[in-house]
Amino acid sequence: MMTKHFFGDTVTLLGRSLRHITRSADTIITTTIMPISMMLMFVYVFGGAINTGSDSYVNYLLPGILLITIASGIAYTAFRLFMDMKSGIFERFQSMPTARSSVLWAHVLTSLVANLISLVVVVLVALLMGFRSGAGVAAWLAVAGILILFTLALTWIAVIPGLTAKSVEGASAFSYPLIFLPFLSSAFVPTATMPGPLRFFAEHQPVTSIVNAIRDLFTQQLVGTDIWIALAWCVGILIVAYAFAMNTYRRKIS
Repeated sequence: MMTKHFFGDTVTLLGRSLRHITRSADTIITTTIMPISMMLMFVYVFGGAINTGSDSYVNYLLPGILLITIASGIAYTAFRLFMDMKSGIFERFQSMPTARSSVLWAHVLTSLVANLISLVVVVLVALLMGFRSGAGVAAWLAVAGILILFTLALTWIAVIPGLTAKSVEGASAFSYPLIFLPFLSSAFVPTATMPGPLRFFAEHQPVTSIVNAIRDLFTQQLVGTDIWIALAWCVGILIVAYAFAMNTYRRKIS
C-alpha cells in the first residue's frame, strides 16, 4: 500500500514539475546553448590544432560535451528545489497525505527527463557538424544507460545544495566545478599530452573513464575496463549522494 502510495504521489508531482518545465522551455534551451557553443568553438576554432589521433574531432569531443550538458542541466534542479523550499510548498505537502520522499523523486525524475531532451538536441547538432557512429542498437543503449546513471548521480548531488543553500546563486553555483571537471580529463585532449601530476589526476578521475567508455562504444572499439570503472563511479556516486540527500531532507522536514 505504501509503495503504491509513493508511486502515485511521485507521478502526480512529476506531472507538476514537468508542467513547470513546459512553461519555461528556456531552461532546456539555456542548458543546451552552452555545450553546443562549446562544441562549435572547439571543433571549428581549436579542432584543427588538437591532435587526438581521430579522423573527426567532433567524434572525439562529443562524449565530453554530453557530460557537460548534464552538469549544466542539473543546476536547474537545485534551483527549482531551492525555490520550492523558499515558497513553502514542502510544508504544504507535509500537511497532506503525501509520501514524503516522492517530492524529491519528482524533482530527480524531472531532471532526468529535461537532461535527456537536452542530450538528444546536442547529439542532433553533432550530427549536423559531422558526427558519425557505426554503433549498433546495443551500443547506443549502453551509452544511454551510462548517461542516465551519470544524470541520476549528479542530480542527487544537486538535491543537497537545493535543500541547504541560503541563496539562489548558492543553489546553482555547485555545478561550476562539475562543468569544469571534463576539461581535466580525456574529454578534449588525450591525457598522454598532459604534464605528470595533471595527467595522473585526469586518468584517475571519474569523467575520463566515463568519456573513454562512451567513446569506445561510439567507435565500436573493444570495450575494456573503462566501462566497468565508469559504472562503478556512477553507481558509487549515486549511492553516496542519495544517502546524503535523503539524510539532509529528513533533517529539513523533521
